[in-house]
Amino acid sequence: MQKAGRVGEVFLAFLRLGLTSFGGPVAHLGYFRDDLVERRKWMDDRAYADLVALCQFLPGPASSQVGFAMGLQRAGILGALAAFAAFTFPSAILLVAFAAGAASLGGPVGAGILAGLKIVAVAIVAHAVWGMARTLTPDATRAGIAVIALGLALLLPAAPGQLGALAFGVVAGLVLLRGVEESAGATLASFGVRRGVAIACLVLFTGGLIALPLLAAATGSSTAALVDAFFRAGALVFGGGHVALPLLQAGVVDTGWVSPESFLAGYGAAQAVPGPLFTFSAYLGAVSTAGPGGILGAALALGAMFLPGFLILVGVLPFWDAVRTRPRVRAAMRGANAAVVGILGAALYAPVFSTAITGPGPLVLAVVGFVLLTAFRTPAWAVVLVGAAGGVVLALA
Repeated sequence: MQKAGRVGEVFLAFLRLGLTSFGGPVAHLGYFRDDLVERRKWMDDRAYADLVALCQFLPGPASSQVGFAMGLQRAGILGALAAFAAFTFPSAILLVAFAAGAASLGGPVGAGILAGLKIVAVAIVAHAVWGMARTLTPDATRAGIAVIALGLALLLPAAPGQLGALAFGVVAGLVLLRGVEESAGATLASFGVRRGVAIACLVLFTGGLIALPLLAAATGSSTAALVDAFFRAGALVFGGGHVALPLLQAGVVDTGWVSPESFLAGYGAAQAVPGPLFTFSAYLGAVSTAGPGGILGAALALGAMFLPGFLILVGVLPFWDAVRTRPRVRAAMRGANAAVVGILGAALYAPVFSTAITGPGPLVLAVVGFVLLTAFRTPAWAVVLVGAAGGVVLALA
């Protein structure tokens, strides 16, 4: 009964996040930290940062992988599936409705709401950076690592910059942080994945990359080709949903399954809905001329897009559990966690701040959201509502 209750708790927590988490993967990590780390105390900042660092290293949708792992740690595999469904389905449903021709937001009110949601993401990410910096960069050495990681993430292209910043943090931690003690009360989350299950997931991950293109070629099935295209996109992308766009374009536009105009329209709609950008795959599956199209096509594309990231995450978790308590690994993770702060700081500037703050009014609204989160401890979902309302006021002013 306790496990069933926890599965329901996970589902409701992530459903609220799935309905209110605007702003892309970095903002999602801020929402997760605000609700699940600070408010619900499912894990502490160090365990959360360890998990974020691990998911940044792996291919797939990092924020969705973090949510999947938190659901797994809280309520087992059913909790992981509940977290995925609740966080992902709201935006997927909205995008499938858009593909079916549902009316989208328009006019100054609609534009104001979308602008306000982008502005509030600035406050959410700034709050996450502020809170994690206090915990994960408590000394000059780790603060310096964070600053250098921020520079690498800003000056190099998206995925190489993030991976380079994390790699720098790992090396710096091994060299400079071997003798640093963890603060009292720091805990490590355990995910309880058996090694046999992990190996099976890694076999499925590798087997999918090999077998799906062979199956599509052997059968000539457009459905198999569709699943293969989205599985490869989900398996080979580092750095979040935006980095997947070239792979998706090659998979569905260059093949003639989706027109360039439909592709761009769906990408624009994906920016306007909460939840992970990977749900763009549901829209593409719905409008694709390959496969069944419609709701079934959306479900196949969505599942194929997310599955490889979850398989590789579950595949590495028990080995991660086994090695991360060792002193050298903990030193490396202290450096990686400091680098995560720098990566989040870089993302706060670009694209979050640079695309949302276009003048004094948006800046004031972002500061209001930040103060509500930090000084008044207002829930993130309420700050989202304030941001949407403020965006309408700015648009009509």
